[in-house]
Amino acid sequence: MSSDSKPAKSKKSVSAPRPSASILLISATNQILLLHRVRTSSAFPSAHVFPGGNLSAEQDGPIPGVEEIERHQDSKVYRMGAIRECFEESGILIAKRADMQDRMLELSDREREEGRHAIHENRVKFGSWVQEQGGIPDIDNLTPFTRWITPTNIPKRFTTQMYLYFLPLKSTSLPLSDGSPAPSVVTIPNPTSDGGLEHTAARFLPASEWISMAQSDEIILPPPQYLLLHLLSNFLQSDTNKTSNFAQQREELLDFVHSGDPPWTEKCISPRWLMMMQADGRAVFGLDRPGKELEGSGKKGDSERVMLAKFDQGGARNVEVRWKKDMLRDERSVEQKL
Repeated sequence: MSSDSKPAKSKKSVSAPRPSASILLISATNQILLLHRVRTSSAFPSAHVFPGGNLSAEQDGPIPGVEEIERHQDSKVYRMGAIRECFEESGILIAKRADMQDRMLELSDREREEGRHAIHENRVKFGSWVQEQGGIPDIDNLTPFTRWITPTNIPKRFTTQMYLYFLPLKSTSLPLSDGSPAPSVVTIPNPTSDGGLEHTAARFLPASEWISMAQSDEIILPPPQYLLLHLLSNFLQSDTNKTSNFAQQREELLDFVHSGDPPWTEKCISPRWLMMMQADGRAVFGLDRPGKELEGSGKKGDSERVMLAKFDQGGARNVEVRWKKDMLRDERSVEQKL
């Protein structure tokens, strides 16, 4: 090497995405639960998010290794982690009775809060605790609804499995996998925060209302939350008193979730920068790629839609979901006028 040669710049190492899971929890009136994260959170501070979090090998079961493709696939460990995190964060336990598996497990406020804190502090194992209460985590009625892998340019990365779960339509019986109701009445506890450990508030609202609040800058929705709520808002409406209407909305949503190529149950999305909009300076992100870890696996995202957003220290702002063809047409129109 000559004396004036410069050493080659070393490439930045890419962190392995941590396995995590979240649940889009849908109430008896087809509203969606979001939690307001604390400002000091290391991930999505001050944002509104679905209940969920990192998987725990101790609590949820063996987690596939970093190089294994199964690390990025729906499985029992992801489902257990999603239900456990939902319980820890909101106090809502997604479990069925062991002796009557068509009915949800109901506990007193004291039992739930004691269990919630014991599990969060790793004093008891979640699965064992649920069993002691006479229940079984209802992993079978979770419906996969996209996987998200954080782009490689972001230091803190996740591989997150999203699920849908329909709480019963005024019923003690568990919802069927198609979201249809069953007869009698169940008491679903009001969601509560975890005491400020990670969240300051938890509440159900219609998907369209969450979207409206984000558009008016009242709340921050990370891109995965925004896209999935946008999709749900096309199907779930809570301005009805008829249970039959709620059931029909759920059926139509599930038909959509199982449609597409690939279906939304199997889509893997790792947003990638495409361009800047000349009209307003927003970044445009493609949703078609599955991410570095799934290159060559045959997994795909959504090739028809894109997301637009501006980013600042507070997170994503002025977010919008658009058809890719419409965005490109409008951008060409702007270019022709310049």
